[in-house]
Amino acid sequence: MTSPVPGRPASPAGSGVAAISTVYAAESARAGGTWCSIISAPGDEPIVEDRPDQVVHGYSIQKIALAAAVLDKIDRGDLALGHRVTLTADDVIGGSGIYHLQTIWDDTVTVAGFLTAMLLVSDNTAVRLCARVAPPTEINATLAAKGFTRTRVEPAGDRFFLGVTTPRETTDLLTRLATGDLLSPASTTFMLSILRSAGGYHDGVRRTMSSVDRHRVATKHGADFDTTGAARHEAGIVFAPDGRPRLTYAMFARALPDHDNYGATHPAVEAHAAIGRTMLGHLPPAPAGPGTA
Repeated sequence: MTSPVPGRPASPAGSGVAAISTVYAAESARAGGTWCSIISAPGDEPIVEDRPDQVVHGYSIQKIALAAAVLDKIDRGDLALGHRVTLTADDVIGGSGIYHLQTIWDDTVTVAGFLTAMLLVSDNTAVRLCARVAPPTEINATLAAKGFTRTRVEPAGDRFFLGVTTPRETTDLLTRLATGDLLSPASTTFMLSILRSAGGYHDGVRRTMSSVDRHRVATKHGADFDTTGAARHEAGIVFAPDGRPRLTYAMFARALPDHDNYGATHPAVEAHAAIGRTMLGHLPPAPAGPGTA
């Protein structure tokens, strides 16, 4: 039995990776709503497949793909992390992030700075700054060139809304990021160091982990609500102690209750915590290397 969240009834887990699918089924049912998810080990059959090809609004999960597209432009030599843009009052929007808290703007920020804010604290203003260096048509063209057919931002003039994706494409992007097949080594290290940082999001998958174990998880969350109810998403990568990526996950939950609760007590976020603890405790074994019996 596994009791990953203090004060929460234990979920029947079993042993091995089967525990992950068991806890996922129990926790997603407990949280309610409609879930579209995939959890898999690189190179293996998925452990969880729950409507993995459903097109969904990614909300802030899309910031992973957006950052990858901007970093790809840097890898091509058409932009630099040190390039500066002026943060104007017109750029600033509320919600998650830090830039709207400044109250005084017109300072300059680097691409490295606003990408860090976007990935670490899910800054919404940083999305507008991305549009200043890479317009929506370019973002979508980059994603298409990398083989993503459903992951797109939604153009709105020179700016864009965050758009849609699927669980499968999100985990494919994360797997390729983790294995170094998506971006240059420098851009890969930059992006993963932010997503694994102790300064990031801890309410969901990483909630009941030690500081050392939290650093083994690169994660990004997304939250919003529409006419169907609340959406609470989380996607990321779990690394083994030896540093190799062992699991990728994308959990998109929508039509949920409690839409005003963006904290750790939301039922879907509590489910993410239980699933996260189970993933960390039941990693699949690493594949045998060449010449290994």
